[in-house]
Amino acid sequence: MKDPRQVILAPIITEKALLLKEKYNQVCFWVDPKANKIDIRRAVEDLFKVKVIDVQTIRVKGKPKGGLRNPGRTSLRKKAIVRLAEGQTIDIFENA
Repeated sequence: MKDPRQVILAPIITEKALLLKEKYNQVCFWVDPKANKIDIRRAVEDLFKVKVIDVQTIRVKGKPKGGLRNPGRTSLRKKAIVRLAEGQTIDIFENA
C-alpha cells in the first residue's frame, strides 16, 4: 500500500469544488497520476477519518507552453472527486 501523503497531493478549492461540496457532499483533490481509485479511497479514509462512498477520477492533460522556440507542455495531473457518507465532512473545506 502506498503512503497516503504521496497519493493525496493537494485539495482543490475552486467555486465548482465548493458547489460540489455543498450540493452533493463531494470533495476534490489533486492526486498522484499513478494512483488508482482504491488507493485514493484508502488514502482519504486514513488521512481524514471519514467514510468514502464513491471515487471519480479525471486525467487533466498538460497545456502547451513555450511558444515556437521552446515548445513544451505542462505535466499531466490527475483529479479525484470523492463522495463522502452522509454527515461526514473534512475540516480543510469547512473554512473555505
